[in-house]
Amino acid sequence: MVTIGNHVLATRTILAPMAGVTDRPFRQLCKQLGAGMAVSEMITSDTRLWHSQKSQQRLPHQDEPSPRSVQIAGSIPGMMAEAARQNVALGAEIIDINMGCPAKKVCKRAAGSALLQDEALVAEILQSVVAAVAVPVTLKIRTGWDPQQRNAVRIARLAEDCGIRALAVHGRTRACRFNGRAEYDTIAAVVDAVSIPVFANGDICTPQQARDVLDYTGAAAVMIGRAAQGNPWLFREINHFLEKGTLIEPPSTTELIGTIASHIHAIHQHYGDYVGTRIARKHVGWYVGNLPSGEIFRNYFNQLDTPSQQLKSLNHFLTGQEEWETAA
Repeated sequence: MVTIGNHVLATRTILAPMAGVTDRPFRQLCKQLGAGMAVSEMITSDTRLWHSQKSQQRLPHQDEPSPRSVQIAGSIPGMMAEAARQNVALGAEIIDINMGCPAKKVCKRAAGSALLQDEALVAEILQSVVAAVAVPVTLKIRTGWDPQQRNAVRIARLAEDCGIRALAVHGRTRACRFNGRAEYDTIAAVVDAVSIPVFANGDICTPQQARDVLDYTGAAAVMIGRAAQGNPWLFREINHFLEKGTLIEPPSTTELIGTIASHIHAIHQHYGDYVGTRIARKHVGWYVGNLPSGEIFRNYFNQLDTPSQQLKSLNHFLTGQEEWETAA
């Protein structure tokens, strides 16, 4: 059983926050398919920027199922505290602090994983946010700034001392970005160093890998990121394998078609026709990427610009009503 404050997660699988990916439609889908928690894509702590359409679509949280975890990013303690307060007022039940993003535009502002270089500032931010809200505060980090400076264990102990209630660790340093393979020795050392729940993140793509990482690190749960893109059924598959020790059948063609169509329709509804059709393109690209003629269909799909065209062509492709080797 995984607990974060007063929240008990139904499973040991968590959807990682991913900018431009873990929006409301995708979070809801992953929860339906077994994710015990789905963390929102990160929101800037600069509330002056919240008036943009992008931020407005990310901010309301009240009508989502619990637990509602919202990730904030920034480097100014007071600003982070205020962003936490405002997100709680908008329905967030857990505040997650981003100190793991390796993106240059985030690190350039001394936010994300850049903060791992300044442990005093880390402590100040964590203390400010924890003191600002009554809900649990969690933290996502990397193993360090670079392979020569893996300070995740020190950060973890500091986080626990500051009142952080759970910690997600991606098994790469900031310098590694997403290159090479994730390492789990540091995550295991973090688990040994603290008593709060630790979530293992990085290169967990199959049920067997999830079990092996949990066994090796002693982590409370696995956090799934890129492997869920185009495969939200992975949460259900991991949950079943952890409980039963056996693999379940992949989704049937009927379920595959229904789930993807429902997700794409939800994207259209959430963003509106113009933006929704464009957001849908990347998700469909992930869904069809490994299917026969998937690349040909993806190129065709990316030219469609209305919801009805997208849904009709998607149905035809998935049901095999057209020969896509020549259709495009």
